[in-house]
Amino acid sequence: MILPDPGDYIDIHTHDAAYTRGVFAVENLMAHENRVPEEIRAPAFSAGIHPWYLNESNKDLLIDHILGLAGNPNMVAIGEAGFDRLRGPSMELQKSIFEKQVRIADERQKPLVVHCVRAWDELLASHKTLRPATKWLVHGFRGKKELASQLLSRGMYLSFWFDFALRPESADLFRFLPKDRIFLETDGADVSIKDIYKKVGDDLEISTGELKKFIFNNFVSLFNKEISISGYSQSVLSPT
Repeated sequence: MILPDPGDYIDIHTHDAAYTRGVFAVENLMAHENRVPEEIRAPAFSAGIHPWYLNESNKDLLIDHILGLAGNPNMVAIGEAGFDRLRGPSMELQKSIFEKQVRIADERQKPLVVHCVRAWDELLASHKTLRPATKWLVHGFRGKKELASQLLSRGMYLSFWFDFALRPESADLFRFLPKDRIFLETDGADVSIKDIYKKVGDDLEISTGELKKFIFNNFVSLFNKEISISGYSQSVLSPT
C-alpha cells in the first residue's frame, strides 16, 4: 500500500483528481462508472457502490465489480457506501448492499468510506449490529456536535464537507473534536485542499505543518499501519 509523506496535504476523498505536487489524494471510483484504475491519476483510490446509482437490476453486477477491484494494491478502501433518504432506492435495498460492502471491507481488511444523508439511525444501528472488523470514515460530514459524538463513540473517523470546513461557523466544531479523528477533503470540487488546511489550522490555532502531522497520523491509524510521525521512513513500511 502506498502511503503519503508526512509533509503532504492529504485529500482523503476526491473525484477526478489531477496530480498536484505535495498533495496525496485518495480518488473515489464509483462502481457504476465506466472507469478503470489505470485511468486514476491519484496515488490511491477507494471504490464502492454509491446509493444514488443502485437499483435492483444492477446490484449484483456492481458487487461483482467491487470484488474484482478489491485486489488492486492501490485500492485502499471500500466505498463510498451508505444510506441516503433523499435519493436512491428503497432503504431495504440500500441496507442489503451496504452490509455486503461492509463484509468485503472486513474480508479485505480495508476501511469503509461512508456516505450518509438523513439516515444516521440506520448507520449507527448497522455499525452496532455488524460489529465491523475495520474502521469507518464518514465523508462529507457537516453535522452538529451531538451527532459527531455519537459517531466518534462508535470508533468512526470524520472527513468534513469542503464547503462546511471553510465556513466560519465550523470552527467551534473543529475545536470540540479530538484531532486524532479528523480528515479533510475536496470531494472533487474546485477548491484547494491547501486552503482548507489553512482555515482549519487557524481554527485550531496550530500551524499547517502541525495539522499535516495530525492528519498523517490519522491516516496511519485508519489504515492500521504500524508507523508514527516520529522516525518515519519509507523503509519501515510493509506493503499490503
